[in-house]
Amino acid sequence: MLLSSFINGKGLHPLLDSVADLIRLSRVELPDLNPLDLDLELQSIYKKVDGEDLFIVNELHKARGFRKLHLEIARIGSTLQILHCVFFPEPTYDLPIFGVDLVVSNDKVSAAIVDLSPVSDVFPASLKSGLEEIDMPDFQDSRKLPEWGSIFSSQVCFIKPNNNEEEEQFLQIIDQYMKSLIAFSLTIEPDSPLSPFTIARHKGQHYYCQQQKLNDKTRNVLSKTFSPKWADRYIDVVLFECPSIP
Repeated sequence: MLLSSFINGKGLHPLLDSVADLIRLSRVELPDLNPLDLDLELQSIYKKVDGEDLFIVNELHKARGFRKLHLEIARIGSTLQILHCVFFPEPTYDLPIFGVDLVVSNDKVSAAIVDLSPVSDVFPASLKSGLEEIDMPDFQDSRKLPEWGSIFSSQVCFIKPNNNEEEEQFLQIIDQYMKSLIAFSLTIEPDSPLSPFTIARHKGQHYYCQQQKLNDKTRNVLSKTFSPKWADRYIDVVLFECPSIP
């Protein structure tokens, strides 16, 4: 049973739906876009939890410059919806990690975050200057980063949108971040696999994944719903698979 069949007639939150559509439209601009293999049991997940339906659907792709493009949409009953997306670059390419997360609780967006997270000591200068030129709205309710949030850049946007206007502004920020990243990715060539720059970016991605795994909220929900062993596998294989360091 697919999430799409469940949400028909009930609907995702408009911002979550718009962000998912934007991600899908943006990723097709990347050359050599192809799906990644994933066990069927992890592609579409369904379980009954305390009388409520839990659905998770994962879309995984790869493309030139990116080892993994992951879009996850989850829904728990009628009260909680989650969108999680990460674009992991190939470490041979000097690219940051694009990430966006949305949490919808009781039809209200309680958390919205987007960032281009650095994986090396030097953020690509031309990409950084472009991001700094983006006119960041003055959101009413900025949120505090978690303790493990050292992976995020100075340009991270982490808010609780207070109205439709702020939701639209957040959507535009996502669009600008993705456009900037994709356009920049088309202009650069890869370093060699054993380049010290590549190895440093391997380590940077490993650190990013390790820090994300410190998010106890994700692990606790998955452990309670399924099992600790299942949660660890899902986090390690689907959400934050670390690239092996040469």
